[in-house]
This record gives sequence, structure tokens and C-alpha cells, in this order.
Amino acid sequence: MLKRTPLFPLYVEHGAKTIDFGGWELPVQFSSIKEEHEAVRTKAGLFDVSHMGEFEVKGKDSLPFLQKMMTNDVAKLTDGRTQYTLMCYEDGGTVDDLLIYKKADDHYLLVVNAANIEKDFAWLQEHVFGDVEVVNVSDDIAQLALQGPLAEKVLQTLTATDLSAMKFFSFADGIRVAGVEALVSRTGYTGEDGFEIYCRAEDAQTVWRTILEAGREEGVIPCGLGARDTLRFEACLPLYGQELASDITPIEAGLGFAVKTNKDVDFFGKEVLKKQKEEGTARKLVGIEMIDKGIPRHGYAVYVNGEQVGVVTTGTQSPTLKKNIGLALLSTTYTALHTEVEVDIRGKRLKAKVVATPFYKRTK
Repeated sequence: MLKRTPLFPLYVEHGAKTIDFGGWELPVQFSSIKEEHEAVRTKAGLFDVSHMGEFEVKGKDSLPFLQKMMTNDVAKLTDGRTQYTLMCYEDGGTVDDLLIYKKADDHYLLVVNAANIEKDFAWLQEHVFGDVEVVNVSDDIAQLALQGPLAEKVLQTLTATDLSAMKFFSFADGIRVAGVEALVSRTGYTGEDGFEIYCRAEDAQTVWRTILEAGREEGVIPCGLGARDTLRFEACLPLYGQELASDITPIEAGLGFAVKTNKDVDFFGKEVLKKQKEEGTARKLVGIEMIDKGIPRHGYAVYVNGEQVGVVTTGTQSPTLKKNIGLALLSTTYTALHTEVEVDIRGKRLKAKVVATPFYKRTK
């Protein structure tokens, strides 16, 4: 049976179309993917992301433990700040990408991908040492994301906390939002400004209804997984299982900024990732744009001179740019800008070219 978030009963009210997403019954759209995408780019949209996983890491050895498990330098985090990082295997392949919230020197919150909750928890538990406790609190926490240029204006009407003082990748814990206690972070997965709101599962419906009511005049609408995917894709934010996997390293995926091989801790995969950073990789992730008519999709093979040189990881018709574009993991030989390649679309090899990424970057 598919798992459901605390907000599932409200999907029916909004007429949402649901799908099986990694074992969860989630809304792919409420109105239409294009309408929801446009709302987030121009106004604001509200997402249910309660399927994501949350782990508490506590104890005086929390920092050395996280330094061993994570590619980024967790020691750089200060209280109230958030960090993007990855966990890797010894061969450099990716266990998962995640966010770390530092609440105190001995208290961190990890937010992991929904499909990886059990695997990630087992991986962390397997390597626990010293005074460290890892607790899976995923079932107790709901997560909502309000994303878009009007997100701050709308959310500010529901809290006394000054959101304008909250910097990107920072958070406030234990504040009141929509009448309930929550952790609010200035983070997101859309390429726009916005906030992620963590509250008790039983408070989720109240927060959802209150935000939509407060944002009605500003054009805030509920958004599903379809728009979440097109938005993150245009901003070239990776999706685990596509741009990242157990056989794709963060360096191949272009995430070297989150891999600190100079930290004086032997984290998992450090030697492989250090070598890749210094010597380069045999393949890397690039953007492609179709020249011929056709839409590149996940898993489509990419060719040069009749030889397969890679595969599309994500592709679609960009709602913002009105172009058929994709991300592809290609042999490094063919990753220079403007290089022509061919994408096998339903048995036809159609021309495309390598282009710069990200495809979309918001104006601040």
C-alpha cells in the first residue's frame, strides 16, 4: 500500500491528480504543471514535501561523526545555518544528497530524499561512533515549501519573526507560523526565493490552509511534483536517481562545490573524489538543447558519429524558456559548449547541442 502524507486528505479538496512516487501517493498536479510552474516563477506556489525524511543527530560527537559521513565541511556550519552536502560510498558513488541544519554543537537535523530514508538511516547507523544518537523522526514531521518571488510577502503576514532578516540557507527554529510552532528555513528546490516550513504532522493541514488563504489575493496556488520537477530542472538542481546515483559521483554531477577534499577528515569516498577533482572525470553532466524537433527524456541514449557517448538524465520542454532541453551525462570528450550530439528519441537520432547551465537563474 502506498504511503500518504498528513496532507493527503486535502488533495481531494483541490482535485489533485496523484501518482506513485517512490512508494508515496503524491500529487503530480493540482491544476496544470504549466500553470503551477508559472505561479512559482512569477508569484508563489505551495508544495507538500512531507514525504522527505528527517533525522535528528545528537550527542557531543555529532560533529566528528558528520564530518566522517559527509562530503562538505560541516565544521563551517554555525547555529541557525543550513548546508547542502552529500554522502558517498568508498568508491565515490552517491548514497544521497541532503541538507544539514545546525541547531547546536550537539544537535543537527538532516533532511534526506524520500526514496532513500531507510537506506540512509541504515548507512548512518552502521557507522555511528562515540556519543552519537541518530533518530528517524520522519513520521513526526511535515514539510511544506512556499516558493516564488512573493513567498516572503505572503508568509510574513503569518509570523511575527522578521523574515527579511533571514538569509539564504539560514533558519529559525521554534517560531510561530500560522499559529503553530515550526522551523522555517530560507531554502528550496525551485530556483526561486522561498521557504521550507517544518511542523508537527498534526499541524500540517492548518499551516497549508492558512498559507493558501493568506496568499489567495497574491495568486498563490497549490503545486505538485510535476512543477517541482520542471522548476528544479531549469535551475539544474539534481534529482537523486537521475543526476545522482550509487554509480554517479558528485564530481561527475558538477557538485564539486559541496565536496571539500581539503578538510582534514577521511570521509567516505575522499580519495576517489580528490583524484577526480584534480585529474578530471571520464564523463560529466552537461546541458543540451535540441536542434531537431523532439524532447529528450530520462534514459535516452546520446550518440556522436554512431557511437553512444552518454545518456539523458532529465529532459523536458522548458515551460519558462519554451525550448526542448535536457541534462545529459556524457563522455568528457564531447562536453565542450556547442558540441553537436544526437539523442535517440523513439528510434530516431535527432540533433542537439551542448549548452551552458543553469538553464534558468532568477534575477535578484
